Amino acid sequence: MSRTVIPRPRLFNAKRAGNTFQIRSISHHGLTKAGRPRSLLSSIWTPTGGVSASLRESGHERLIRAGFLRQRPTPRLLIPSFKTLPGAFHLLPLGLRVQQKIEALLEKHMQSLGASHLSLSSLTTRYLWSRSGRLNDLLPELFQFVDRREASLMLSPTHEEEITKLVSKTLKSYKDLPLRLYQMTRKYRDELRPRRGLMRSREFIMKDLYTFDLSCQSAVETYHEVTKAYRGFFADLKLPIHMSEASSGHMGGDFSHEFLLVTDAGEDTVAICDHCSHCANGDIVKELSLSSGKMQEDGEGACEEEKDVKQVFKDEEGNETLKGDQASGDRSGGILCSSCTKGSLKLRRALELGHMFFLGTRYSEPLNLRVRTPDGSQDPVPVQMGCYGIGISRLVGAVAEHMSDERGLVWPRAIAPFEVVIVPSSPVTQEAVEFYDGLVDHGRMDVILDDRRESFGWKMQDADLIGYPITVVLGRAWRDGGTCEVQCRSLGIIENVAVDDMGGYLENLLSRL
Repeated sequence: MSRTVIPRPRLFNAKRAGNTFQIRSISHHGLTKAGRPRSLLSSIWTPTGGVSASLRESGHERLIRAGFLRQRPTPRLLIPSFKTLPGAFHLLPLGLRVQQKIEALLEKHMQSLGASHLSLSSLTTRYLWSRSGRLNDLLPELFQFVDRREASLMLSPTHEEEITKLVSKTLKSYKDLPLRLYQMTRKYRDELRPRRGLMRSREFIMKDLYTFDLSCQSAVETYHEVTKAYRGFFADLKLPIHMSEASSGHMGGDFSHEFLLVTDAGEDTVAICDHCSHCANGDIVKELSLSSGKMQEDGEGACEEEKDVKQVFKDEEGNETLKGDQASGDRSGGILCSSCTKGSLKLRRALELGHMFFLGTRYSEPLNLRVRTPDGSQDPVPVQMGCYGIGISRLVGAVAEHMSDERGLVWPRAIAPFEVVIVPSSPVTQEAVEFYDGLVDHGRMDVILDDRRESFGWKMQDADLIGYPITVVLGRAWRDGGTCEVQCRSLGIIENVAVDDMGGYLENLLSRL
C-alpha cells in the first residue's frame, strides 16, 4: 500500500528584533477545504492547570481541574476575599459542549416519540401551587420573591402545574390527544445541603416530558413507549442502568420508576437480585414484603392497566441491567428474591439519573384539565397524565464520577466534548493543519487540534485529564514516514497507523465506543 510522505514541517516564522526573536504565529483559524470550521484548542477557553489533584479526587473535582466548570464565587461584604456560592456553577466551554451533546441525544429520542419541544417560563406563582396542593409540602425548597406589584412569585423547581394549566387553556377536544410535550430548561431548588457538585445543586438543567392521554389504557401504552426511549438513550451512553420501582413522593401519581446508576457515590439504596437482576428502590423496599417481593395494593382509583404495568416491567428487566457480581457497593448478605426464587436481594448504593411518573389525574383534577369522551355520553373527564424527567446536569456529574481513572475523565463517545484530539509533538505546522483538515473532511468525526504553545508532555497529560475518547499523536514517525500513534484508553489500545489508513481506522474504533 502506498504511503503519503509528509514533508518536514516549517516550525514558525521569526524575525530579528535587536537581541531577541519575536515569534509570529502561523494563523490556523478558518475553514477546511470542505468548508467546515476548524476546532482548535487555542481558540477555546480551557482553563486547565493551576488546580492540584487531591488524594482521593472525586468526579466533580476532576471536572473543575479539567476546565469543564467552576463554582460561582460570591463577594463577602467587608471581606476582600471571595467565597463560593454552594450549589451554583458556571459551565465553561468544554462543559457546555458535553451538555449540548446530551441535549442533542435526548432530542433524538424525544422526537422518536412524536413529542413537541417547548420552553416554559421559570417563573411560577404561589396561587397555582396552592391549587395543586403541593405548596406547603415543598415550601422550604422554593426560591420565593415579591415583585414591584406585590405579586408572590417563585422560581420553578418543576413544571407540572404550569404545563397542566397551559394545556387546560388550549386543549379543545379529545381528538387532540394523545399529546406529548417536552422541554430542556434550567430549574431551581433551595437545597438545604447542596453537595457532590452537579449531583445535588440549587440550579440545574433537566429534560422533562409531559404526556396527556384520554384513557388510562392509552396512558399506560405511552408509559411503555417512553420506557423504551429512555432505555435507548442510556444504551447510547453505554451506562449500566437499572430500572427500579420507586416512590412517587411529592410528585404524586399512582406509580413510578427510576433509572439508577449503581455507584458508591449514589444517594439512593436499591435492592438488586444477583440472579435475575430484579431491582427495587430503597424507599419501596420498606413497603415490600421481602419474603414475597410484591408491591402493596394500589389505592382507590387505580385502573387495571396501572396494576398490570408493574409486573410487566419486572418481567422486562435484564437486558440493560448489571448482574449482581458486576455492581459495586454491596451492603448486605442478601434475602431470597421471590421474583425468580433463585437469587438473593442485596442492598447497593445508586444514583438516580431519570424518573418516570404515572400521574393519572393528580394534576388534571385540581387544575381542571378535562375533555369530553368520544361518545359524548358523560361529563368531561380529567385527562390522564405522565411526567418523565432526566437530570442533564446530574448526568454530567454522574458520568464524571463513574467513568474516570487515575489519569482523568473518560467520556463516552456520544457526549465527549470532542471524539478525537490531535496532539503534535512539536509546534503546529501547516502540514499538521492539513492532516487535521483531511480527517475532518473524511467523515463525520468530531476532531480538535491542540495547537497551544505548551510542551508535548503537558498537552498529553491535559488530553488524558479532559478525557477525549481517542488521541492521535503526530510525532517523529509521522514527520519522517507518515505513521501516527493512536491511543484509546477505554479500549486499552496504543497502535501505530499509517496516514492513508487513518480515517477508516478511527471510524472503526469510534464505532466500538
